[in-house]
Amino acid sequence: MNSSTLRIVFAGTPEFAAAHLQAMLNADLNIVAVYSQPDRPAGRGQKLHASAVKELALQHGLPVHQPASLRDSKAQQELAALNADLLVVVAYGLILPQAVLDMPRLGCINSHASLLPRWRGAAPIQRAIEAGDSETGVTVMQMEAGLDTGPMVLKVTTPISTGDTAGNLHDRLAALGPQAVLQAIALLDQGSARPERQNDALATYAHKLTKADAQIDWQRPAIELDRLIRAFNPWPQAHTIWQEKTLKILAATVTEDHGAPGRILECSKAGLLVGCGTGALRLTRLQLPGGKPLSFADLYNARRDQFAPGSQLGSSL
Repeated sequence: MNSSTLRIVFAGTPEFAAAHLQAMLNADLNIVAVYSQPDRPAGRGQKLHASAVKELALQHGLPVHQPASLRDSKAQQELAALNADLLVVVAYGLILPQAVLDMPRLGCINSHASLLPRWRGAAPIQRAIEAGDSETGVTVMQMEAGLDTGPMVLKVTTPISTGDTAGNLHDRLAALGPQAVLQAIALLDQGSARPERQNDALATYAHKLTKADAQIDWQRPAIELDRLIRAFNPWPQAHTIWQEKTLKILAATVTEDHGAPGRILECSKAGLLVGCGTGALRLTRLQLPGGKPLSFADLYNARRDQFAPGSQLGSSL
């Protein structure tokens, strides 16, 4: 059987998943249905918005299913009726019970944005940057009941540079992942896949992001805070207290300067130099309360008096 004739069901929700669906469409694979999470309210008006995957599927005339859960017997019957050879899952966001995992002839595969078993869980891209990992990648695995625990079909890697943010690393992985999935589908169809069991002893967990995670603790070393700032850009965005309001920090560089944690050491067009537990950070891109993101050079002339050396950032105000 040629891979283009496999009956494939795709399940995914955000942009990362949509990039995979687009690659499968470009490869002319036989996608018989698409699953995505139910439409969610978003924006000031809280109107219902379709996911990126649903929008792409509808553009290509693919049937879309949006069950609230796949544990429901009716939803399972609907999926079984599709008689899929393979279920491809990418950032779907719903748990697949064993009954669903057992349905497709070739099983279910998942494209996960880390080098498993490192960073199983919800936020692998951000946690890899935050931890200072030198590389990451995409793992295509066969799915089983555990969270990201299944046998690995193949991996692709990419280095993490000192300038990478979660945003640009996401985009890079969203380009690598789809090609890995296409390769994995071909291997499974040809019967030549050799899945490798994960070493659970090496597993780490990528906890879901919260806004509290992004609160800057100036007692920490500058190098750690630099990684946090990059890991949480574009969301939830690193932030600190400034004049009893929230100041978002979007970019910074590490320096060897020294000063009291949270103390403004220098204010210039080059940036706002702030002491840390070890070293210092030069803040180069900020978002003031109610404002838009700006380079500190753009803020300098109008705001430098408000960032006078000796002023304090953080909860010690």
